[in-house]
Amino acid sequence: MSTPRFDEATQKELQQFLDREQANMRMQSTIHTFTEMCWDKCITGSSFGRFSSKEEQCLSSCVERFLDTSLFIVKRIRNLPRE
Repeated sequence: MSTPRFDEATQKELQQFLDREQANMRMQSTIHTFTEMCWDKCITGSSFGRFSSKEEQCLSSCVERFLDTSLFIVKRIRNLPRE
């Protein structure tokens, strides 16, 4: 079976699709890691439908720190000089 050949425009479109999918995969992995980290840090007991107020506050703070840090990093990367 031969490998299909695509014109340059199709190759570019496929590469852009793959790049977007890889970025989505990295984001999902980051979210998973972040969720696990905050859960392990904040959830101290077994929750039956509700978190304690201390757990809620911890989760909220953890999420806010993660978002603030992510925004900071994105801004720094955007401001780096291009090589």
